[in-house]
Formats: sequence, C-alpha cells, structure tokens
Amino acid sequence: MNIVVASGKGGTGKTFFSTNLFYSFRKMGFLSSMVDCDAEAPNSFIFFPVKKVKEEVISEYRPVLDRSRCVMCGKCFEYCSYNAIFFLPAMNKIQLLDDLCHGCAACSVACTHSAIRDYYKIIGKVTSYRTERDGLCMFEAKMIPGIASAVPVIKSAIKTAIKSSIQQDIHYVIFDSPPGTACPFIQTASCADYVILVTEPTPFGVSDLKQAVETLKTINKEIGVVVNRAGIGNRDVYQYLEDESIPLLGEIPYDKEIAMRYSEGKIAVKDIPSLQVIFENIVNRIVRYGNSSN
Repeated sequence: MNIVVASGKGGTGKTFFSTNLFYSFRKMGFLSSMVDCDAEAPNSFIFFPVKKVKEEVISEYRPVLDRSRCVMCGKCFEYCSYNAIFFLPAMNKIQLLDDLCHGCAACSVACTHSAIRDYYKIIGKVTSYRTERDGLCMFEAKMIPGIASAVPVIKSAIKTAIKSSIQQDIHYVIFDSPPGTACPFIQTASCADYVILVTEPTPFGVSDLKQAVETLKTINKEIGVVVNRAGIGNRDVYQYLEDESIPLLGEIPYDKEIAMRYSEGKIAVKDIPSLQVIFENIVNRIVRYGNSSN
C-alpha cells in the first residue's frame, strides 16, 4: 500500500507526521519503508540512525543545437509543446531554453538536418539508506540546485522504492510529498493508494487544504486528513471536512514538548505516550482501509 503524506502548504508538520507515522508502522510490526520526495530540501533521514547503501545519479535528456548544421527552418520550434525554443527567423536567432525543456526529444525528431544532438544532463540523485539496527529502508530524492523541475528525480525515487518494496515484500510505503499543489506534489500523489493531508486549524491551513483536496479529486485519490497543532485557530477546518465528507484520521495537539522533540531531530512518538496512542489509532485506520480496499 502506497501512502502519500502531503499538505497544501509548507510548515504544517508534514515531515513531522510522516516520520512519526513511519516509526509507528515499524513499532507496531508492519513491514514498511519511507521515501522523502521533497527533492528540494529532503530531511527525513536525519530522524533515523541510517547509513547510505546506494546512490543513483539521475540524468535527463536535453537537446543541444549544432549551429553549423541549422538551416533555420523552424521545425523544432513548431514541434515543441513547451515553448522551450526561442525562434526569431527575421533576426536569424534560435535558442534552446534549458529551464523550459521537458526532455521529450520532439525537436530532435522534427529536425531533418541533424542539427540537434542528444545530451543527458545530471539533475539529481536518489539515495538509499538502511538503519543499523533493523535494516529498514529509506529513500531520498534530491535535485541539484538550479534545476527547474524536481519531477524526474521524484519519479525515479518512487520507481526505486516501489521496486524495492516488491522485492522485499514490504507492505506499506510512506511517501513524504513536497509541499504545495504543483507538479512535484501531483507526481508523488499519482502513485498513492491513499493520501493523508496534514493541515492546521488556521485560515491559511484551510485555504491550502481546499486546494490540495481539489487537486487530488482530479486524479481520483482517496483522502484522509490529520489536523496538526489542534487547539489553536478556529473550527473552520472541521466544518470543511464535514461538508466535504472527508474523514478526520486524527488530531495532534499544539504541544511545546512535541515541538522540542522535533527541533532536536527526535521521533516524538517514542517519548510521549499520549502521542503514541494517537499514531497507533491512525495506523490502525490506515491498515483497515488497506484491508478493505483489497
């Protein structure tokens, strides 16, 4: 079962929740692994004593223009669906725009003069980790600074993690999604059997939760919500969940002790019994959903 933990905005406690959920699954005896898909700033691995076991470099196709062969016919410009080619025939100017390129190679196919050469640019890496004690698996997607899109790196991390879970008969894979509702989030959520949205009871939290829910509806994903920092703000988020018939999986209280554990890079559920009960209930609800949907 692929479980994606996401949020409509940054700072809601998504990584806090996903790392503690991962720990809780393992603690309760469920075989599980975790994937940090927040490729711009992955940090899930710092909460566990892990060692690196493998690193895969990710590259993506990028066309390179050979100006000595280019006849300025404009076919590459016509075939590009992403406006990644600047073409100004009146001034005899053409340029391939790397940041807009999606690596589809349509321009290369269109060119009949062999003026576009193939090149593969390194855009990031996927790192595999194992814990020293019980050998649990973690995977991390990390893009190189300056790369326009994290999607190809995230896609590779998902593929690696799912392949590993099948080989090792791991039943639950937890994906820590990038924040927001843009392409990296959609790429991560696309693999989900169930999406958990972490929100907070504030106007910003509700607003961004609505965006995430509407996005997930377009790709037909089952959704549950966890309210973090419960006790602050107002009741608007609960009213929204009731109106939309979205299940509330649990509430995590606004608690200084939890914040202190997290800031120290610790798994808070280890030391706080009341939090352990909350996460156990959430795990049980997820497991029941997984069993009922099979």
